Amino acid sequence: MIIDAVIPLLLEHGTTVTSRQISEAAGVAEGTVFRAFGDKETLINAAIERYFDPEELRGKLRGIDPDDPLEVKVRCVFELLQERFTGVFRMMAVLGQTSRPPVRPGVRYEYAEIIARALEPDAERLNVPPSSVGALLRLVAFSSTLPPFNDGQHLSTDELTHFVLYGIAGTVTPKA
Repeated sequence: MIIDAVIPLLLEHGTTVTSRQISEAAGVAEGTVFRAFGDKETLINAAIERYFDPEELRGKLRGIDPDDPLEVKVRCVFELLQERFTGVFRMMAVLGQTSRPPVRPGVRYEYAEIIARALEPDAERLNVPPSSVGALLRLVAFSSTLPPFNDGQHLSTDELTHFVLYGIAGTVTPKA
């Protein structure tokens, strides 16, 4: 509960967040914070570790219904990935980090496998195997989220979904 209360404070104040702000946000006394974590630095490190933990995103990706229409699934993947990248970049900025946090080996493959399972029912419609789609969607979401890569152009999830599904010259499949 305390860690969850710290994350929005970190995004707003960085590591200058005070123990008073933390205790107020968590709804506990300052002494409770220190008894639970020992010091503010330990609590902040625990909150940062939780924030960068990819399991929440993986859980949301697992929640994509394979029976949904392809366009809905791809849009959902973009929404989740863009939200994740935006948050990670914001957290890195407020913490003054210039390099990405350490990523456990294989994490990217886990995302791709989860996305592939969701897209498997549409395999016949895809021009690439479902196992390759996750990496492609991740690349597009990543580059569309970073201003240095997107030249300041915000592309909506609908625009990205349409582009990925139909390219620049493909045709839209009529809805049944």
